[in-house]
Amino acid sequence: MASSLLLSTSSFTTFIPKFQNPRKSLIPDLPLHLSSNFQNSPKFTAAPLNFTLNSSQYRRRLLAGSSISGSDDDSSDEILVGEDSAAFELSSQKSISWVYFGVILGVVLFALNYLWIDNNTGFGKDFISAVESISDSHEVVMLVLTIIFAAVHSGLASFRNTGEKIIGERAFRVLFAGVSLPLAVSTVVYFINHRYDGVQLWQLQSVTGIHQFLWLSNFISFLFLYPSTFNLLEVAAVDKPKMHLWETGIMRITRHPQMVGQVIWCLAHTIWIGNSVAVAASVGLIGHHLFGIWNGDRRLALRYGETFQAVKNRTSIIPFAAILDGRQILPKDYYKEFLRLPYLAVTAVTLGAYFAHPLMQSASYRLHW
Repeated sequence: MASSLLLSTSSFTTFIPKFQNPRKSLIPDLPLHLSSNFQNSPKFTAAPLNFTLNSSQYRRRLLAGSSISGSDDDSSDEILVGEDSAAFELSSQKSISWVYFGVILGVVLFALNYLWIDNNTGFGKDFISAVESISDSHEVVMLVLTIIFAAVHSGLASFRNTGEKIIGERAFRVLFAGVSLPLAVSTVVYFINHRYDGVQLWQLQSVTGIHQFLWLSNFISFLFLYPSTFNLLEVAAVDKPKMHLWETGIMRITRHPQMVGQVIWCLAHTIWIGNSVAVAASVGLIGHHLFGIWNGDRRLALRYGETFQAVKNRTSIIPFAAILDGRQILPKDYYKEFLRLPYLAVTAVTLGAYFAHPLMQSASYRLHW
């Protein structure tokens, strides 16, 4: 089923004529050369692209067959049907939006502490006690906590389309975060407090170079964060939350970067700790994200139809697989898709979290969960 491609620009809105064969020109008598990795998808439904271009920039790139989302010197020859990830323009930011974000963040943290974390007023300790009543095994409790979080998190995500129609995008995001965040905190705190309580299966911490290798692996795992986590104003529901179809940056390497990052993180921590509690936590988290592969693709297919199929055809679940078999052609200036503020922020936060490990541990120990 062919359809039209709608491009939103700063000065006009252009509807591109319907077409069946991407080799055909979108503008009569003017050839358009699409990238070879797109020629295998002769039919697709294009999603609205949220990029700001003036008319001359748009026409130049369209006629040249270059990326609509790229810069003037973009050497890519692809037409994106998805969105450009990690894009951040300081000039388009509104100060009041970030003020709202700061206020909302403060309110959320206060409510989380009062209603869940604080042992005198919150329900977090009671929740942990209820799960611990199932078994005396730390491994079982760790796995059950992970399964509860995964079921709630993925369950709510699965009902996102229906939920947003009933209560709206912002209200559903508040519900989603309000339920998922406390469960995530409980799972993380329990892991920190009991990570050395299991049966020791191996001990590799004294091996030369193992700490440096695992530290680097852990650092890389955070570069695989799902691009939607970069949209902080949407995460906090300051901007209306959207279900995005990303296509650039880390998505070129793997269509499910959060799964890949979680697997790397779990393997690094499990190798370092080397006991049964770490294995139980990793089994639960990796299982959750493997389910997310199917669930995520299913939800995007329902929302975007053939547009998602076009993106799926030129990306892969296994990192670099689509690149190696030629379905994904990296632009010559691909590195520029990572030289953006969100990735710099992730780098800073990741380094900060590493050095803040002692603070995180001491805060967890005080809860006695």
